[in-house]
Order: sequence, then C-alpha cells, then structure tokens
Amino acid sequence: MAPETAHTDTKTVAAKLDEFVRPTTFPVAVKFLRKGEAAPPKARRPLADMQRHVTVCQGWAIARRYGWTTVLRAEDMKCPLGALVAGFAVPNAFYEEGNLCAGMYTADAAAGARSEAAVEKFAPGEIDGIVFGPLARVEFEPEILIVYGNAAQVMRLVAGALYKHGGRIHSSFAARMDCSDHLVVPLRTDEPQVILPCNGDRIFAGAQDEEMAYTTPWHKVGDLLEGLEGTHKGGVRYPIPSFLTYEPGMPPKYEELLGMQRDDRSKAGS
Repeated sequence: MAPETAHTDTKTVAAKLDEFVRPTTFPVAVKFLRKGEAAPPKARRPLADMQRHVTVCQGWAIARRYGWTTVLRAEDMKCPLGALVAGFAVPNAFYEEGNLCAGMYTADAAAGARSEAAVEKFAPGEIDGIVFGPLARVEFEPEILIVYGNAAQVMRLVAGALYKHGGRIHSSFAARMDCSDHLVVPLRTDEPQVILPCNGDRIFAGAQDEEMAYTTPWHKVGDLLEGLEGTHKGGVRYPIPSFLTYEPGMPPKYEELLGMQRDDRSKAGS
C-alpha cells in the first residue's frame, strides 16, 4: 500500500472535497472490520439500535444523508445479495444457478448465472462487519472513500484522480449489486471506480436519477486532492464555468431594431 500523505486527515479531505466538488451529501468513509475487531464506540447497529434489518446500500446512504456512523454485520442484513457480497453468507446452488436474475434482470437462469459469476465478493468470513460514516466526523482511518454527485461532479473527481499519472479509469456496470462496485472492486483492484447506482441503490437507499458515485481506496486520496487542486488551477472546475464572453446572434427583426438604435445613437451624437 502506498504511503500516507499529508492530505489523508479525514476532516481535511472532507473540506477539500467540499471546496472543489461541492457534493450535496456527505462523502462516506468506509472501514472493514476483521474477525474480533471492535466497531467505533458510537457506531449504530441497525438491528440493535434501530430495530431494523437493512441493505448494505442503506448503510452508506444513512451516512451520506443523515451523518450517522453505522456498523453492519451479518445479523443486520435484509438483502441476501448484499450479504453475499459482504461475505456474510455462502453462495449456494440456488443463487449460483442464476435464479435471482432470471425473469427480472436476465432472460433466463443461464444468463443470470453468468451475471452472478461476474460479481466480485468478499470471501465468506473475510470481513466481520462494515462501518460507514460521514467523512468529516469519523474517528477511524478509512479504507474506502465514497462520494456521490451529479455527472459533472464525478467527472471532476475523475479528472483529479488522473492528474498525476494520466490514463483512464476503468469501471464496469451491471445495473445491480453496486455494493460490490463500491466496496469490493476498489479494494481488489486498488483503483478508483465510477459507479452507476443500481436498481436496489435507487429503491432502498434513495439514489436519485441525476446521481452517480465515485469510490477510491483511501491511500489514493492524497493524489486525488493534489489532482483536484492542479486541475482547478488549470481551469477544470465545479460548478462548470459557462463560456459567456461571446457575441450572440439575433433574429433578423432584432438585428433590424438594433440597427435603428445604433442609427439613433449616431444621429444623437453628431
């Protein structure tokens, strides 16, 4: 893992994201708990503290919209697919055969099986819990950063991420199980991802039509902030500045009246 930089203080990162990207919901810090690791003291448990089973995407939505830190474990799960992504459950034949996709996302179970096989998942038992919290308020070192925004804001993050080394960000899309794209893929690839919120994220976690997301390994945040600053100086900014210093064309009758006005001014000045 790359060394930490001076920019990795969570409050500093949150302030810089607010300055350069202006997200309308809190950026989310994510930490994975390994076996026996305790959750942050103030983290809420959905089942124990809210008497609710939830989806994984609700975990980060609660953090980004309410500003609450939550920890999700196997017993908190409502979505069986999210439980599989988190490694809180073991894939069985019913799932792997494509039955959950068939008739909803795919034409048949065979196509569904291919879709399920393409989803990156934590191995069963690899993690014991997932902590989501608002970046500016957490008291733990994140492993993943999630930022939601509109397409222009996510474009701004992509430009920042590529500033130092160039190239492209490579992401893939499936319209479902974006919890894998948010959490597992950036950890496995050690690369940022652009996220197209999935159907479940929209239904259960309130992702809006105009929203996309960007997720990155935390140790890359220093380069991201350097890139946001550098591209800002280069003129890539949010809100996107419109080109306004041009002379517009006008309809013919407007041009006719404009000519009359200019003639009147010319006569008045003579």
